[in-house]
Amino acid sequence: MGDEGIDYNIVFPEAPISEKHWRGSKEPVVILLGWAGCRDKHLAKYSSIYNQQGCVTVCYTAPLKTVFISESFGYEELRSTAHKLLELLYDYEVENNPIFFHVFSNGGFVLYRYMVELLQSHPQFSTLCVVGTVVDSAPDSQNVIGALRALKTTLGPKVNLVLQYVLLALFAVAVVLLRVVLYSVTKYFHKNHYDAMMEKPAPWPQMYLYSRSDRVIRYKDVEKMVKVLKEKGLTVESFDFITPAHVSLYRDCPEDYSSRCRIFLTGCMTASVETSAKKRL
Repeated sequence: MGDEGIDYNIVFPEAPISEKHWRGSKEPVVILLGWAGCRDKHLAKYSSIYNQQGCVTVCYTAPLKTVFISESFGYEELRSTAHKLLELLYDYEVENNPIFFHVFSNGGFVLYRYMVELLQSHPQFSTLCVVGTVVDSAPDSQNVIGALRALKTTLGPKVNLVLQYVLLALFAVAVVLLRVVLYSVTKYFHKNHYDAMMEKPAPWPQMYLYSRSDRVIRYKDVEKMVKVLKEKGLTVESFDFITPAHVSLYRDCPEDYSSRCRIFLTGCMTASVETSAKKRL
């Protein structure tokens, strides 16, 4: 589906499935933000984890140019995309449902960063109830080699080899210049997603799933993020799958991955209900 220039997929569960899992309460709306180059068929298998639990799912993947070009040059094009995605909740009249995020790689995380900022600062979205987030294979900080590997994988074999090297070279120069050489200056007008989310993180529960064998996202960066968030007193879980490649956790360990997502979502929903009940007392 398309809305105001963004292409997304939304799936509503059948009533019996929703009632079975959520016992009459509003079913969660799970927003899945894909990795750079991700296709609808790739996100569909993750979406089904939640659809089978009676959840509404919204799937969206940011265009390559916004992830690799706009963000690298400090142009926050994804902020308007984040705004449009949150407005979808009102368009489909699910703004009063619990909201849950499932975010993949830096391609999803950079967009998630802007959604978090809007949820924390924009009056229109201040009443939305986010119960939790799963982060898969993200985030990293100033990882130039990983960014190049991600772009090369995303371009794929269909792109002319000479053009690939030209694009990679241009991207490498831009990344080194902006993220390394000029970082002390650029950080004041455009914080990268990693720094921004450590300084002002999402307040709801989070679970980071990663692999130390990931050659795109450095596992130490993920572990550092988890450590900092815990030190801030936030509810954070993490699990190292050890051997899978980048965004291959579900492919290599489908049962374990699915189970962790389902259990975490249920725990977040339970915690949210308990918190709401305490506020009413």
